[in-house]
Amino acid sequence: MIDKLELIYEKYQGIDQQLQDPNVFANLPLLKKLNKEYKDLSPIVAAYHQYTNILANVANCKEILQTEKDAELLEMAKMEMNELFDKRNQIETDIKTLLVPKDETDSRNVILEIRAGTGGDEASIFAGDLYRMYSRYCEQRGWKVALIDQNEGTAGGYKEVILNIEGEEVYGQLKYESGVHRVQRVPATETQGRIHTSAASVVVLPEAEELDVEINMNDVRKDTFCSSGAGGQSVNTTYSAVRLTHTPTGIVAQCQDERSQLKNFEKCLKVLRSRIYEAEMQKRNEEATSQRKTMVITGDRSAKIRTYNYPQSRVTDHRINLTSYNLPYFVNGDIQEFIDALQLAENAERLAAVND
Repeated sequence: MIDKLELIYEKYQGIDQQLQDPNVFANLPLLKKLNKEYKDLSPIVAAYHQYTNILANVANCKEILQTEKDAELLEMAKMEMNELFDKRNQIETDIKTLLVPKDETDSRNVILEIRAGTGGDEASIFAGDLYRMYSRYCEQRGWKVALIDQNEGTAGGYKEVILNIEGEEVYGQLKYESGVHRVQRVPATETQGRIHTSAASVVVLPEAEELDVEINMNDVRKDTFCSSGAGGQSVNTTYSAVRLTHTPTGIVAQCQDERSQLKNFEKCLKVLRSRIYEAEMQKRNEEATSQRKTMVITGDRSAKIRTYNYPQSRVTDHRINLTSYNLPYFVNGDIQEFIDALQLAENAERLAAVND
């Protein structure tokens, strides 16, 4: 492990020297790439320095134990050695986790899609609850949320809502939310007090850049139509809404949130590119995913991942069997505990895969 860390440190030093080169500052794509690599390697380098310092102290203690005659100094050296062994074991565990290959998409912004599933009007209301939950979570993280498209439910909530979320490590945090979310409660539309079970699906797509997916616009059919949502006087009077269909894959995206057809087109193209990119990612990762054991990141949009039980104030994540009885706080955006636990489980899976 020490040899691998030394190679990483050499690479880190090389990047540091490159970042001091004035020519690099004139090349913005290269500068962005080097800054990201430098930032990604920094925690590993810090752990490497801490590890080598512990190993040096262990060597000093061993020398004292072999050469020192004073009983008090020997006892102190033994105590320090035991503490150093504990620290060494912990830092080695931390380093192994840091050395697990990182998902290159974790740092990306996301396209988040929420759709009402089974349950009629209650499913739409629940989709609206999830929309507010994620909006408040993003607000806590200091992320920027922009509405791309929405289709309101007849009794409140949304049949569908699509968001663009920008910030630091957005996909790395929100990727665990993809799947079917189930709710158990007495709906506002229920007159006899019976508990209903409804569902909404969540899809989290890493935002694709132009270099990730090359789209031939000759393969894209563009349709325009009148907006049906908010938009003032222009609603239902101008063809500002845009629908794009990628003919080779059949993937469709639409946007009607902006009054300008051009702005809707730009947003729509971003969603289309991200959906095509995610489809290609799924194909590439299919074999690797099939070898994973607990499948925290299933990639299966039909998989039931979480249940929100209102009568018991309980929320349960079925992938890691984690349950909390703070449902009101959870649906108000306090979801970080679950994301951290899912992240830990995925890291354990990755570590196990590396060691196999």
